[in-house]
Amino acid sequence: MGYYDYYSGFAPYVSVAEHKAKAKKYIAEQRKKGIELSPVELEGRTIAKSWWGKAWCENLELYADYASRLERGRKYVRANCVLDLQIEPGEVHALVQGSGKKPYTVKVRIDELTEEQYEKIVEKCSSKIQNLEDLINGNFPDDLKSLFTEKRAGLFPSMAKIHFNCSCPDWADMCKHVAAVLYGIGSRFDKDPLLFFKLRGVDTERLIGNAINDRIESMIENASKPSDRIMDDADLTALFGMEV
Repeated sequence: MGYYDYYSGFAPYVSVAEHKAKAKKYIAEQRKKGIELSPVELEGRTIAKSWWGKAWCENLELYADYASRLERGRKYVRANCVLDLQIEPGEVHALVQGSGKKPYTVKVRIDELTEEQYEKIVEKCSSKIQNLEDLINGNFPDDLKSLFTEKRAGLFPSMAKIHFNCSCPDWADMCKHVAAVLYGIGSRFDKDPLLFFKLRGVDTERLIGNAINDRIESMIENASKPSDRIMDDADLTALFGMEV
């Protein structure tokens, strides 16, 4: 929570405007030192607009145990308090501006998909995704969307598979700084949906490649079969009224 008043046990109230000012000041100070950060900056109050970003945020909200913390996290990410967010395979590193002067460091780690889960997803994707553009835009059948968001075996992790820690003194299981980072991840998917697959350790070429290979095999298989769309000479004569 920021720093604490040892008599009341609560951190002092800091307005959204103050949070934004502190965040802006810290980012400017780091840039002067030659350190470039990657802040989460929202346009308006909407955290995520893309299919992947919205699906990520909706997945977080399935777990009611963290409802109050998620609400505070939404306020923090909307106040541009996530000063830096770096997504790597299986983990996320972030800086979040709290009530104090120095931002807190947050680390989020996500359990890898099992090979069985991975194979199931690859198999289901076969022939259902036309190209990479369709994949990143979420343009695929609803049953595939359900597979991705399935609680136990989908690409979106359950809270039991998300592990996190924050340098703040908040004793809660999930502090508001972690919650802000989790929402920040969803917002970052708006800018680059492929980061979702990077985070989950999924090779997009494997998903798309199988679909393409299946279509090529189908085309080769059907190439030697006669087509009902080919007209014989008699049909052409009847159509055009002349000998062919």
